[in-house]
Amino acid sequence: MSEENVLFATEADVAAAAAKDAAAEAQTDKYLICISDQLLYGIDAEQVVEIITNHTITHLPRLPHYIRGIINLRGQLIPIIDMRMRMGGPAQGDRCIMVVNVENNMVGILVDGVERMADIPRGSILPMPTQNTEKLVSGMCSLADGKTMLILDCSLLLHG
Repeated sequence: MSEENVLFATEADVAAAAAKDAAAEAQTDKYLICISDQLLYGIDAEQVVEIITNHTITHLPRLPHYIRGIINLRGQLIPIIDMRMRMGGPAQGDRCIMVVNVENNMVGILVDGVERMADIPRGSILPMPTQNTEKLVSGMCSLADGKTMLILDCSLLLHG
């Protein structure tokens, strides 16, 4: 009988640990971390469709300065927003495009590179200390390596 009690307690411990892990995972969000102009940006991983490194951007006239042009991705025309220029920095050569789905619209975000995927606890995301009229960043957080990541609000890329 004592063996059954030990086995039962072990199964209960395993179940409790699994529930605790599930609860902790439910309180985190996955972000794809990219770099642009030496700043780290986190984009909600659910919005990222794909990452493209070999691309040809077709430049179009009379667009805002931060829209580099369009690409043809399997027959779909996708506008490309240069993160450096959108945040007020200088233009750089073509680098890496992250195609994101924003409100059922495909948009390409030109960045310097993609770093990694990270689980970020929701409670660790802090509001930005200043409010800018072109608010594109909804928050920020510290990563495990001590670096700061800005949370990019992709919907404001279209509507901001």
